[in-house]
Amino acid sequence: MKKISLILISIFFVLFVITPVKTMAEELIKIVGEVTKIELSADGKQAIVEIKDKKTEKVIEVIVLDEETLSKFKSYKIREGDEVRCKYEVKDGKNISKSLLRTAGC
Repeated sequence: MKKISLILISIFFVLFVITPVKTMAEELIKIVGEVTKIELSADGKQAIVEIKDKKTEKVIEVIVLDEETLSKFKSYKIREGDEVRCKYEVKDGKNISKSLLRTAGC
């Protein structure tokens, strides 16, 4: 009886842990498009980037916070006019970048 209870508890635990992880991964939105605007903050700790999505032709505004991408903006490795691949999530109504890379490699 104890083994059955332990097995059932283990199954429920696995289901409750795996389900939220799967949903989080599905919330990332992926786009490929041209950078139309890069606006670095005065302190250099964030940037607002506008990307024109190739599929929908809509301009998406994404907030970039990671140091690696910010340094690429500062050193002009990523510039306006470059084609990029971006993954972002929506938090509090804002598009927060998880990754932003040039499609040609960077």
